[in-house]
Amino acid sequence: MRSHLLNDTTAERYRRTVTEGVERVAAKLATTDRPFTGVTVDALSPTIEQIDLDEPLHDTAAVLDELEDVYLRDAIYFHHPRYLAHLNCPVVIPAVLGEAVLSAVNSSLDTWDQSAGGTLIERKLIDWTNERIGFGPSADGVFTSGGSQSNLQALLLAREEAKTDSTAKLRIFASEVSHFSVKKSAKLLGLEQDSVVSIPVDGEKRMQTMALARELERCRNDGLVPMAVVATSGTTDFGSMDPLPETAELCAQYDTWMHVDAAYGCGLLVSHKRRDLLNGIERADSVTVDYHKSFFQPVSSSAVLVRDGHTLRHATYHAEYLNPRRMVTERIPNQVDKSLQTTRRFDALKLWMTLRTMGADGIGQLFDEVCDLAEEGWKLLAADPRYDVVVEPRLSTLVYRYIPEAVTDPAEIDRANLYARKALFASGDAVVAGTKVGGRHYLKFTLLNPETTAEDIAAVLDLIAGHAEQYLGESLDRVAS
Repeated sequence: MRSHLLNDTTAERYRRTVTEGVERVAAKLATTDRPFTGVTVDALSPTIEQIDLDEPLHDTAAVLDELEDVYLRDAIYFHHPRYLAHLNCPVVIPAVLGEAVLSAVNSSLDTWDQSAGGTLIERKLIDWTNERIGFGPSADGVFTSGGSQSNLQALLLAREEAKTDSTAKLRIFASEVSHFSVKKSAKLLGLEQDSVVSIPVDGEKRMQTMALARELERCRNDGLVPMAVVATSGTTDFGSMDPLPETAELCAQYDTWMHVDAAYGCGLLVSHKRRDLLNGIERADSVTVDYHKSFFQPVSSSAVLVRDGHTLRHATYHAEYLNPRRMVTERIPNQVDKSLQTTRRFDALKLWMTLRTMGADGIGQLFDEVCDLAEEGWKLLAADPRYDVVVEPRLSTLVYRYIPEAVTDPAEIDRANLYARKALFASGDAVVAGTKVGGRHYLKFTLLNPETTAEDIAAVLDLIAGHAEQYLGESLDRVAS
């Protein structure tokens, strides 16, 4: 069994094995003609259930053959131009190369004596991102598993910085379309059930700062403590951008921590055309970025950044076996001093490889392309009498609803849209997402693939309309019979 360990004696086997796997995946990517096969849970489950994990195949080729049946054949392929659903991006090759390197070397980014150069690479990327945000020299941060963890850590820091001895008094303010992780974080942090105050949004789905001002004033008058305001730069459903300069002014007025959830909108940090949409982010106390959304990185690659690195002390715990206090005076950098995690992957390497190969301008160009595509998609939807589109995009998301000409019952229109989404997914021809707006069911394009074209969008809209019309026709037939 030692022959399977990766070391100096098995380097050639490693080369052959990984090459065989890469060739299989490359062949699959080259021949995939739709984003999904349409396989159902009931159809695929028996194939996986019948595998006896206590009876290994002892042969890589056989394992890869089996993998074709249980995963590769039916995987959902984000690189396909008609995958238009969630915030999943196609990935760039330099980042995939970084993934292969970091997995093989297997550094753990918690302490210097487990990562050495990896520690310095991550710190360099944190500094680079902070410079892009506009933070000063005292800024810091750490890579995380994703936006939810980044938001959790930011709100942990905000809780610890809040001036109160009673967590029951703490309140967090976020727009009604902010990410669910804000409320989840509040629960994990032991805050009251009503600790998150939802602020209404305007017609462009941006947090209304006048409403925020009223709620902050009410909070103070009620003897409560405004712990944090979460401004979202790129909401999950709409890609909407909360007004950052006005939010920063209110946070300063009420001595409140300002967190910017830019998990989606962080691509604007390298945009050639739209960087001004992030004006004001430099005044935040903390920022969430997801490189695995708009920097075209493999999952996971995220970070939480803070304007004052001293606040990261709230996540610090010293263990004698790992990062004893003496290491601080010896100036030995341990990333675990800043992180909620201990063992942590070297995810920063993927972004490093990308920047050193493509450059920031290359990433920004790709992100601008998908935002430009969303503008084209908006024009298509706005001109199509079959559809109602909710808001003009700021990033690359479009939320819309099929509206049949002869049906006026909102509940029936809901069912037609739900049916169309499910039927489209089952066909495998395209994948779109769904959400609710005003209690009604809508569909959603999240455009993160520069290979997607306006023609792809138009074709998918025709497919959706066809499925919806089929459902409505069958529904009318059922009523008639």
